[in-house]
Amino acid sequence: MAEKPGSIDDTLALLKGAGYVADRPLATVLFLSLRLGRPLFLEGEAGVGKTEIAKVLSSALGRRLIRLQCYEGLDIASAVYEWNYAGQMMAIRLAEAGGAVDRDALEGDLFSERYLVKRPLLQALEPDKAGAPVLLIDELDRTDEAFEAFLLEVLSDFQVTIPELGTVRAAHPPIVIITSNRTREIHDALKRRCLYHWVDYPDAERELAILASRVPDAPERLSQEIVAFVQAIRREDLFKAPGVAETLDWASALVELDAVALDPALVSDTLGVLLKYQDDIQKMQGSRAKEMLDRVQDALRASG
Repeated sequence: MAEKPGSIDDTLALLKGAGYVADRPLATVLFLSLRLGRPLFLEGEAGVGKTEIAKVLSSALGRRLIRLQCYEGLDIASAVYEWNYAGQMMAIRLAEAGGAVDRDALEGDLFSERYLVKRPLLQALEPDKAGAPVLLIDELDRTDEAFEAFLLEVLSDFQVTIPELGTVRAAHPPIVIITSNRTREIHDALKRRCLYHWVDYPDAERELAILASRVPDAPERLSQEIVAFVQAIRREDLFKAPGVAETLDWASALVELDAVALDPALVSDTLGVLLKYQDDIQKMQGSRAKEMLDRVQDALRASG
């Protein structure tokens, strides 16, 4: 288990050592989150690296990563706990088959930890020899407001209440990272319990550094053209601009194709790796892709 970083520079170095190239504002809010013990709420477009922050932090600090993937209809049974009803029914039948039944003792046994199925939020409150885990509550905007309201107790006091057992409180609060793609607004009551940061698309310099870190086999010229092209395409009127994840996927695909530089045919043939909607692909194929690529390559030659 590694120590938490002692400064913003240490936080930058910690992330970089685990392969995440962060900017200083992100490192600052992450450092403060760790120091103050406050959840960190990250918003931004899909694919900009929000979820990856929790994964990298878990790896860098040597802490267990507990992930709660949110979705519409998520409830307490899936997020916190549920009882092993099949096991409880079996215990009741065995007790009845055995004759005399002490109902109070049986009820106490049925609603004990023996039959408790622990889900991510409850797991995150348990003690861990490696230190408090990293709890990732991913894509909170996919849930409804009722579940969001339930989270207030967890984020305020790091505890949950189980009617049959009482209140379970964390001796050492987990490191909490919450992400949202902002498909809906999260209520202020939850945001107030967190530190907040908007994770934006990186500038060309940082995206090139990310690409060098994650796809080191990509030739330098190809990497420069990929980043310049992606930066340009994000300024287009698309249904969904490519995120950093798509940049990395595209670079990996082009390396597999033994590309050393971009050409119009290669761009058109591989747009399905970079763009995820057919309307966007059709808009950028053919002459449009060639026009953009020509501009990108001219700009790179002029700057080089």
